[in-house]
Amino acid sequence: MRPFELALTVSVACAAVSGAQDSASLRLVPRPREVAYVRAVSLKAGIAVDAPSNADDRFAASDLSDELKARGVAVVRTRPVPRGVTRVSLLRAGSAPAKALLKRLVLTWSDTLGTEGYMIVADTNRLIVIADSASGVFYGAQTVKQLVVGSGATATLDFVRIRDWPAMRYRGIHDDLSRGPLPTLEYQKKQIRTFAAYKLNVYSPYYEHTLEYLSNSIANIPGGFMTRAEVRELIHYARSYHIDVIPEQEAFGHLHHVLKWELYAPLAETSHGHVIAPGQPGSMALIRELFAEIDSLFPSKFIHLGADETFELGRGQTAERVKTEGIGPVYVNFLRDIADTLRYTGKRFLFWGDVAMNHPELVKNLPKDMIAVAWDYGLGPNWERLLTPYRLDVNMETWVAPGVSNWNRVYPNNFVALRNIQGFIRDGQRWGATGVLNTSWDDDGDALFEQTWYGVLFGAAASWQPGESSIPEFERSYGRVFHGDTTGKIDDAQRKLSAAQARLRDAGVGDASTFLFYLDPWSTEGQLLNARILPAARDVRVMAESALVLIAQVRRSGQALREMQSLTSVELGARRIDWLAAKFQFADEIAGMYARIEAADTTREGRSEAGRNFGDITSINGRIQDMREGYANLRQLYQQAWMAENRPYWIDNVLARFDVPTQLWVQRQQTMAAAWREYNRTRKAPPAASIGVPPPFVPTPPAMRP
Repeated sequence: MRPFELALTVSVACAAVSGAQDSASLRLVPRPREVAYVRAVSLKAGIAVDAPSNADDRFAASDLSDELKARGVAVVRTRPVPRGVTRVSLLRAGSAPAKALLKRLVLTWSDTLGTEGYMIVADTNRLIVIADSASGVFYGAQTVKQLVVGSGATATLDFVRIRDWPAMRYRGIHDDLSRGPLPTLEYQKKQIRTFAAYKLNVYSPYYEHTLEYLSNSIANIPGGFMTRAEVRELIHYARSYHIDVIPEQEAFGHLHHVLKWELYAPLAETSHGHVIAPGQPGSMALIRELFAEIDSLFPSKFIHLGADETFELGRGQTAERVKTEGIGPVYVNFLRDIADTLRYTGKRFLFWGDVAMNHPELVKNLPKDMIAVAWDYGLGPNWERLLTPYRLDVNMETWVAPGVSNWNRVYPNNFVALRNIQGFIRDGQRWGATGVLNTSWDDDGDALFEQTWYGVLFGAAASWQPGESSIPEFERSYGRVFHGDTTGKIDDAQRKLSAAQARLRDAGVGDASTFLFYLDPWSTEGQLLNARILPAARDVRVMAESALVLIAQVRRSGQALREMQSLTSVELGARRIDWLAAKFQFADEIAGMYARIEAADTTREGRSEAGRNFGDITSINGRIQDMREGYANLRQLYQQAWMAENRPYWIDNVLARFDVPTQLWVQRQQTMAAAWREYNRTRKAPPAASIGVPPPFVPTPPAMRP
C-alpha cells in the first residue's frame, strides 16, 4: 500500500468515527480518482490564498480568490494571516516547502500524476494544492472551488486528501459558430472560464463562413463573423486558463455559405451546393488561402479540417471520376492532398472519421500523423466499430466526439446525451483514444449554449475520469457544483426534463424537437401525430411544469445561486417543452368544441351551448388566444436568452419562426369570430372543414390497439 493510500484509509476511518460525512457524499465534477474526507472548516473568519512566486500559479491563486469573493466569502489579504483564518496554499511538487510538507505527512509525489495531476492535502488550518506544473496547480485550485459549500459567512471548506490526474490528454468542447448563434467575445470568455473550471483543456470553434478572412471576405455577413482581433484576444485569454483553441474550418463538405456565391460556384460539386469539388483547379487554391490565414491566426499545433458528410460527392463534377475510381478513393485522395498541401504549416490535422471509416482498406493511404475524430450521437450500444478502422488497421491516433444533443431541439435531450457521452468516452478510452471533442451543434439555428452545460460538464467529467463515468453520481452533483444549490431541486428539475424527453421518445415522436414545437397541430402532419402526442401530452406537461416549480422553489430558497443565466435558459426550455405538448391539447380542444357547435340544435338551450363553446374558443382567454399568446410570450423570452450570449446576427431567422404560428392563430381567431357572427345571424355554423378546423381526435380503444 502506498503512503497516500494509507493516509486515505486512516482519514476515512477517522471521519466515520467522528460522525462526519465521508468521501462518497462529496459533490465534485469531475470526481477525483482518490479522495478522502477529513473535516469541514468554517470560513466565517475568512480565507487567505497564499500568493505563489510563479506568475502562472499566481494567476491560479487570483482566480480562486476572485471566485470565493464572488460567493461572498471574506478573502483575507493581510499578512501574517490572522488567527482563525483558513489558508490555501498552491505549491510546486519540486519546491522545498512541498517536499518538507510531504515528508512530514508521510506522503510521496508520484510521476503517475503527470503534468496535469495534483494532490490536495490538509494540514491543521491549511489546505495545500501540490502539482508539478502550472496546469496541475490550476486544476487543483478548481477543485478547491468545489470544496467550498455555501456562501458568505456560513460557507464551509471541506478539508480532504486527494490524488487526481486525467484519463485523457485532450478534453474539449466543439462549438458550432456557423449555423445561427454566434457568441459575443465576452460570452466566449465566460465559456473559457467555465470550461477550465471543470478541467477541459480544448475549445474548438467550428467555422464555415463566420471567421474573418481577408483573402475571401465575400462570405462574411456584416456582424456575422469573428474578427481577427477577437480571435487573437480570445486565444490570449484562453492561454491563462490552459485552454488550447483549435479551429475547425471546413475544407471539403459543409461549405454552402461559400459555394452559394457565384464567384465560387465553379468550385462546387453541384450547383451552389455544399461540397467542394476535388480536381477543380481553384479548389485547392481556395483551401490554401483559407488555411494560410488560419495558420497565421491560431498558434495551436492542431487544425481541424472537417471533411465530414460529403454527401454530394460523385453527384456532379466528379461523377465520372467516382464511377471509374469509386467514391472512397476520390474522397481519401482529396483529403490526403489537402493534408499534403498544408503540410508546410507544421500542424497536425484532425478530420471527422465518418466517411473514411466506411472504406477501412483505404485508411492506410492517409498520412499516419493525421488524427481521426470518430463521432456518433446516439445510444450505442458500443462504438468500437467507429474506432477499429483507425486503431486496429493503421494505429492512427483517434479522438472521440459524442454530443450534448441540443441541435434541432427546444432543449437538449440529456437522457440521450449523458448515455452517449458515457458510453462513447468509455469505449474511446478502452481503444486508446487520446482526446474528446464533446460537440454542440446548432443545425437549425435555434440552440442556446446556456442550455448545454449539463452535457458539457458531464463530458468534462467523463473525459477526466477513467473508465465509465457514473450518470447517477453526476445527476446528484450537478446542481450543487454548478449552481450552488444544496437542496437537490435543480438536479430534480433536470431529471424531470430528461424524463419528458424520454416520454416523447416512448410515444414515438422522437423528443422535444423544434419541428414539433413549430408544427401546426391542424396541418396534415399535425393530425397524423395527434394519436401519438395527445396520449403523452399530459405526462410531458406535468414533468416540464414540475421542473418549473422546482426551479421557482430554488430561486426562493435564499441560497446564493450561481450561473443564473443558465437557470433562466433551463426555465425557457421547460416552458417550450410544456408548450409543445399544450398546443396539441388546446388545438384538439378547439376542434372538439367546434364539433359540439355543429351538433347543437336550434333550440334556445342548443344556441346557448353553441355560444358557450364559441366563447371558450375565441373570447377573452379563449383557446385560440392561448395559441397566439403561447408563441408570442415565448418569443420574447427566447429573444432575451439569445441576446444574453449571442450577437444580434441571425436572430431574426429564429424569431420569424415564432411569428409564423403567432400570425396563423391571429388569422384563425378572426376566422372563428366571423363564424360566430354568422352563427348568430343564421343559427347555423359554417362547416368545420370550410374554416380549416379538423375533426377532434378520437382515441383508439385499448382492445383495438395492435
